[in-house]
Amino acid sequence: MRLGLICSAVIVSAGLLHAQGSSKSISVASEPGEIHLRNIRQLTDGGENAEAYFSHDGRRLIFQSTRDGRTCDQQFVMDTDGSHVRRVSNGSGKTTCGYFMNGDRRIFFASSQALEKDCPPRPDASKGYVWRLDPFDIYTARADGSQPRRLTRFGVYTAEGVLSPDGRKIVFTSLKDGDLDIYVMNVDGTSVRQLTHQLGYDGGPWWSPDGKRIVYRAYHPQTEADIAAYKDLLAQRLVRPNKMDLWIMDADGSDQRQITHLGAASFGPSWTPDGRRIIFSSNHHTDPKLGNFDLFLVNPDGSGLEQITTAPTFDGFPMFSPDGRKIVWASNRHDAKPHETNIFIADWVN
Repeated sequence: MRLGLICSAVIVSAGLLHAQGSSKSISVASEPGEIHLRNIRQLTDGGENAEAYFSHDGRRLIFQSTRDGRTCDQQFVMDTDGSHVRRVSNGSGKTTCGYFMNGDRRIFFASSQALEKDCPPRPDASKGYVWRLDPFDIYTARADGSQPRRLTRFGVYTAEGVLSPDGRKIVFTSLKDGDLDIYVMNVDGTSVRQLTHQLGYDGGPWWSPDGKRIVYRAYHPQTEADIAAYKDLLAQRLVRPNKMDLWIMDADGSDQRQITHLGAASFGPSWTPDGRRIIFSSNHHTDPKLGNFDLFLVNPDGSGLEQITTAPTFDGFPMFSPDGRKIVWASNRHDAKPHETNIFIADWVN
């Protein structure tokens, strides 16, 4: 879904990479039926870019990108018009899942740099579509990437972090206790507490705007064959994400309940700023082999499913701006080469 980026000339400064000049966003026409999207603009231009998330003031985005001759993702920050792109991770290992914190003065993200200085190998293609569970831990740094500090020291997949609305806690997914479960901790890495315990993949947690609920994606194998297959892949630090639905729980881990029953790959949930609906990506409406994911809205009780994007390709990782006026997401639409993934932003029309 997301594959390499062509980068402009760069200069090295204080250990970070800063793009020379300012890039400009590209206006892109919406697809038929995309009535909620207006003034779509493409912010990156080619390659592999994903998981762009707004700063709390709505002026910047942190995202992951493969560029500068590397074969895996590093963390970058840019303005919401696509300008002033700069790397904020140190270039070592692989990174994912960046987020702003501390009044946008700091960021956090997951990185494998402690155990892997180089990019990890891609999964064996003979195993089909699987995700590699890289040995990420969560790091924090100043917003420019300086003063990095390691928050967790589990040495296994620990990623998918999101800051609570009050700025006090981080919810994340980890393999630290032998299964893929959701945890919460203080922003300084203390008081780690496990929220999910059911066998299977519980991940992609996202706080509701009032901080009282968490939406997440989950796959809980039920049959003996499915359980064995899941455990076998997990032992190889792999997971197959082709059947995931959305769940909701209270912020303390209580009242866990499944809200979609689509039987497909549904992931990347987040909330509308008013907390009344959830936006996510899914391929339940098409042939999974086509890689056609679209964005959907759903009510927290699972009712009112509504399709948002209609491009015949990948659309995922949606997030609304803090004021609810814009939405950012990653898409294969308007790609110069097949399977390129770029970051797009649009005005949101209710």
